[in-house]
Amino acid sequence: MAKRVYLFNEGGKDDRELLGGKGANLCEMTTLGLPVPFGFIITTPTCREFFEAGNQLPSLLEQEYRVALDLVEKKMGARFGDPENPLLFSVRSGASVSMPGMMNTILNLGLNDEIAEGLAKKTDNARFAYDSYRRFIQMFADVVLGVDGKLFEHEIEKYKAAHNKVLDVDMTAEDWQSIIVIYKTLANFPQDPFVQLKLAVEAVFLSWYTPRANVYREMNNIPDTLGTAVSVQAMVFGNFGDDSGSGVAFTRNPSTGEHAFFGEYLFNAAGEDVVAGTRTPLPVEALNERMPEVYKELYATQALLEKHYRDMQDMEFTVQQGKFYMLQTRSGKRTGRASIKIAVDMVNEGLITESEALMRVSPEHVEAFLHPMVDPAAKTSIVANGLPASPGGATGSVVFSAEEAVEVARDGTAVVLVRRETTPEDIHGMKVAEGILTELGGMTSHAAVVARGMGVCAITGCGSLTINYQQGTAVTAEGVVIKRGDIITLDGTAGEVMLGDIPKTEASSSDDFQILLSWADKHRKLKVRANAETPEDAAKARELGAEGIGLCRTEHMFFAADRIDKMRGMILSETKEERLKYLDMLFEFQRDDILELFKVMDGLPVTVRLLDPPLHEFLPHTPEEMSALAKRIGKPVETIKAMTENLHEVNPMLGFRGCRLSVVYPEITEMQVRAIISAAVDATEQGYRPFPEIMIPLVVNVREIRMLNEIIDKGIQEVLKEKAISIPYKVGTMMETPRACLGADRLAGEVEFMSFGTNDLTQMTYGFSRDDVGKFLPQYLDKKLVESDPFVSLDQRAVGKLMEMAVTESRGRKKGIKYGICGEHGGDPRSIQFCHDLGLDYVSCSPFRVPVARIAAAQANVGGALSD
Repeated sequence: MAKRVYLFNEGGKDDRELLGGKGANLCEMTTLGLPVPFGFIITTPTCREFFEAGNQLPSLLEQEYRVALDLVEKKMGARFGDPENPLLFSVRSGASVSMPGMMNTILNLGLNDEIAEGLAKKTDNARFAYDSYRRFIQMFADVVLGVDGKLFEHEIEKYKAAHNKVLDVDMTAEDWQSIIVIYKTLANFPQDPFVQLKLAVEAVFLSWYTPRANVYREMNNIPDTLGTAVSVQAMVFGNFGDDSGSGVAFTRNPSTGEHAFFGEYLFNAAGEDVVAGTRTPLPVEALNERMPEVYKELYATQALLEKHYRDMQDMEFTVQQGKFYMLQTRSGKRTGRASIKIAVDMVNEGLITESEALMRVSPEHVEAFLHPMVDPAAKTSIVANGLPASPGGATGSVVFSAEEAVEVARDGTAVVLVRRETTPEDIHGMKVAEGILTELGGMTSHAAVVARGMGVCAITGCGSLTINYQQGTAVTAEGVVIKRGDIITLDGTAGEVMLGDIPKTEASSSDDFQILLSWADKHRKLKVRANAETPEDAAKARELGAEGIGLCRTEHMFFAADRIDKMRGMILSETKEERLKYLDMLFEFQRDDILELFKVMDGLPVTVRLLDPPLHEFLPHTPEEMSALAKRIGKPVETIKAMTENLHEVNPMLGFRGCRLSVVYPEITEMQVRAIISAAVDATEQGYRPFPEIMIPLVVNVREIRMLNEIIDKGIQEVLKEKAISIPYKVGTMMETPRACLGADRLAGEVEFMSFGTNDLTQMTYGFSRDDVGKFLPQYLDKKLVESDPFVSLDQRAVGKLMEMAVTESRGRKKGIKYGICGEHGGDPRSIQFCHDLGLDYVSCSPFRVPVARIAAAQANVGGALSD
């Protein structure tokens, strides 16, 4: 039988998976000789046994922890359940991954009526004894018995009002005894300390699945299967009197990263008083003024722990009658800016390596430098929640259409565009908006993808909103009505919608941030490109470190007001001659736009995808829009209506799009190829170094590739021959259908690169519409039917398997093929790790995700080396 219970002198910091982070660190501090109240730990595998047995403790567990308890009693010189010399315990949770505040704790365990009286006699401090007892009853009833803690708070406040008491410190021993009598009427409280301990252990295990713990694990990608350990530690008391107290301290400032000891302390207070915020604590330096020897010991301890753990530490400590005790240490939570400063400083101080510094920084930390963020301390009036589609914070006046956004923003007014969902036709409104909020859509919906590309804050899939365009309102599930013109704030990092103008913290870089990125570039193998099709996006991407463009979506170049009618005219052409006339006009726009991209990306590759979306996306939808278009392009409105209806598809994302457009209308591809290569020629003649890569979308077999390669090659050679110039270029395909991946060995002979379009590949593999998945995916996640949103983090089991097969089989067929990924997963760290492991050459993501991808790519490379 595996050992289930460990004393504090039987483990160490490397036993996190077995003893949990809290328990492993208590063992480590004990080994270091620090003043840690002794105790024992029940392991995380025991927690898993508990759940596997239907929430039942293993039969021999109590026997095992009673043996440990006897040894703790000898060490502490007191006995559990003994009224004359009582030993009390704190019973606390502790998973292998820190989940601060998410699970349950019970303090002062072991008190009952008789023992509280004995504690009062032994300490000659009745007020302390009965204060501790009432705290225990209240916490035990709440955590173990499920009695609402508000009932107890209500009784205290009622008692204080009746007896003219204001603060807890005004209460006497007699007051607390009176409160205890009331408390015991609210809960069936067990008097047997051993029953208390058994119930407390069960309650801590059960807290692994509390709603807040579930949400925290989901947010932080912590597996449900880990379970929690239980630390049972002898109590020391900060509420013993004015020579006692409790504090929390950090070895560095967790907000700024400054290398300065930082913390807070309360005299005559239990640890939960500091955490709960019921009293205003003093700076930890106040301890130095009243108890300089204790402060000196605390300061030496924090220096020792930071050097030992080689990371900023978050510590809990207690002073009892002038004696210092350490209760906990762990790697401290910190802001994004503090995280990066601390990592860089510790490298400079020789505490950690560059590789270790890179592993200390999360994607959320990086994003703190890229977008204005909503000030966490100022968050109020949260009225709705959606998907955090594009990070940052944005405040503006509510508008319900793209046209309204442009009109209202014309005088400089900040606007938030609120839509059921966005389409490519909304791009002009999205461009001027400070933030975008949609009722429908997922993390890779149009709104999400475009917003991230533009660096605009966005929340999608806010299903608790009901949007009414006619009335100009968005009504929340609780009935809050947001009207046109109201000011709202979006937190795109948390997915929260708030009323009013909530303060922001502005984005700005730092020398430390640039140093960290330079280390990332040195330690990564994957190249990082950007998805961009405007000079502004390309310039931002290059500024943020992009090494080229991995996806230029040419269709986005045709939605501007001076182009959309020409595009519509081309689509609605009734003869090839008419279509060619419009294509000649579009050629000028396409060439000039791509030329600007080549200039910005001078010397770097630019992957240009041929026209991909269904043609109906470019066409008007309402009778009024059709009538207006008919006048502008000189066609009968009946013709426009008929052709629009003819292009309508039941399932357009699986219909007439991608390379299928080129098969039916090869002249579109001919125009695009001429535009791309002509732009490359012009760029070369102007002294730039263009590297065009032409990408064929949505292929399913090699015959499509061969057919289109003939068109592409002919167009390229015609331009180059006419200009008498040689341009380096590549032709490849976007791997976004399962059939393409399964037939990659056949495609390999016809292409020079393969770029995985994982948005569509995920959509087709799952059979989930990425624009409608928000209607049911939250329930799938809640019921554990899927592990994570497959449109946010790449599904490695199925979609990843298709990618792996494609790479392995095509690489075996033809050497030298370049592999990349250009779906939205290209900016997701977990997906980037998979791409690194798969041996891809690059990832491509939205411009504002480029620094995140650079860090993640480095972490993917150095993480394995560190674990080895």
